[in-house]
Amino acid sequence: MNTLYRKRALLLLLGPGGAFLLFFFLSPLVFVLAESFRDGAGGVTLMRYGEVLQNRQFRLVFVRTLKMALIVTPLAVLFGYPAAYLMTKLAPGKKSILMSLVILPLMTSPVARTFAWIVILGKFGIVNHTLQVLHLTQEPVRLMYTEGAIIVGLLQLFMPIMVLTLASALENVQEEVEEAALSLGSSRIGTFFRIILPLSFEGLIMGVTLVFTGCITAYVTPAILGGARVLTLATLMRQEALVLMNWEAATVIAVIMIGTTLILYNGLRLFKPGNMT
Repeated sequence: MNTLYRKRALLLLLGPGGAFLLFFFLSPLVFVLAESFRDGAGGVTLMRYGEVLQNRQFRLVFVRTLKMALIVTPLAVLFGYPAAYLMTKLAPGKKSILMSLVILPLMTSPVARTFAWIVILGKFGIVNHTLQVLHLTQEPVRLMYTEGAIIVGLLQLFMPIMVLTLASALENVQEEVEEAALSLGSSRIGTFFRIILPLSFEGLIMGVTLVFTGCITAYVTPAILGGARVLTLATLMRQEALVLMNWEAATVIAVIMIGTTLILYNGLRLFKPGNMT
């Protein structure tokens, strides 16, 4: 009787959230996936995928988007781990201040945060003005509408997510374990790779997945900092759907973006330190 009651209570608690996810998240994904395999007569075909994959512009955009995501994500890990580790070692008061500084950008619209880079990287922006004042360049350097501008914008956009995710994972690493490793002769670097990294790897997987996914699917930052010169998968999908009215190609691009993210996530779980021994 108690078991039946618990099952009913569990269903009652999970029902609303599950229904919400099913209707607003899973159903659109299933529809997009099914639509990408449909032909004009309502049958199943791979023709749309063949047309998209044979398109030279799509291949260039896909490689460019993947390259930028693979640059931004390791940089976010490289800069995020020290910051997250420092946050876990600070006193509660200082930790709260630093945490607020990390969260503050997330409370600002991505559009406003991205437009701020125009002031910095624009033709008459801060960087070009500084270079000319120092007589390093005679003419303004084109920094906007380049891959580098998008990479910088994406890194600034997703760095807080990486720091918060790693900090949450590092909070669960007991300080006594780290001290025990150091007392037994392990170096700081050895302790990090043998103790801290394996114990916080789940947080690293989540942070890498969120940042990589954000880089693959981001639209505002590439659209503003890359313009029409540097297309990414998201801006290409928007162009196919709303400019060229090619909804079939846009659907295929959306499925490829989702599939790329799932492949990365499952690949990272296979390379978990505990599974490599």
